[in-house]
Amino acid sequence: MDQQPFALLPSLFLSHGSPMLAVEDSSTGRFLDQLGGRLPPPRAIVVASAHFIHARPTVTATPTPDTIHDFGGFPEALYRIQYPAAGAPALADLVAARLRDAGFQAQVDDHHGLDHGVWVPLRRMYPDADIPVVALSVNPAQTAEWHYRMGLALAPLRGQGVLVVGSGGFSHNLRALDWQHAHAAPYDWVADFTDALRDRLLAGDVAGALDWTALPEAHRNHPTTEHLFPLYVALGAGGIGAKGRLLHRDVEMGGLALDAFAFDTT
Repeated sequence: MDQQPFALLPSLFLSHGSPMLAVEDSSTGRFLDQLGGRLPPPRAIVVASAHFIHARPTVTATPTPDTIHDFGGFPEALYRIQYPAAGAPALADLVAARLRDAGFQAQVDDHHGLDHGVWVPLRRMYPDADIPVVALSVNPAQTAEWHYRMGLALAPLRGQGVLVVGSGGFSHNLRALDWQHAHAAPYDWVADFTDALRDRLLAGDVAGALDWTALPEAHRNHPTTEHLFPLYVALGAGGIGAKGRLLHRDVEMGGLALDAFAFDTT
């Protein structure tokens, strides 16, 4: 990566919700439609995705990654969507090197494509698909702190024009959703958890945010952790002392919280 100056980007956490976010009109979709233009133009994007899971941190180095339709039961048109962003093998190598320097056994994968946790939000933010993208795996068997340290290792990339994104869900209990009513009132147990976690992120209370299992109804909101842990990659990538800035909030189907945050130290 060359050393020309770039605006210092924040890191982002985005809740990507249903794959229908790619095509449906919704408040979250409209928010993402505007978000790309509100940020300094990135030279490349790194996305830690809830749908890319490995025991070891893995970074995609595929020069022309496929668009992966890793979901079922949706309208046929959704499976025809392509997001033809280029990969960035040199950036993938740099990300892996930074992670290794931080003590992680990182590896690159030169065949894997872009799952819907990557391309669904990016299609709304950058519809021209003209910014190179690499994906970074998460590991649900690890901890929030492990993912936070992974993000810290990537924080310097923000000053090199790289947008670091965690793509997951602020709450994610699919079995509890009211699938028949997109605008159902938020469940009390969702509000209890998300209010508490949001408050800690906005206050810059990293220790409190990392101790997520101590928050009300934690496991009811996240019975599995793959959609939560990208948040901590984004928090770490904001740098030591980062605070959250709430960019967007919504709840669909009573229990799918779709908060989005920017993290930085300014």
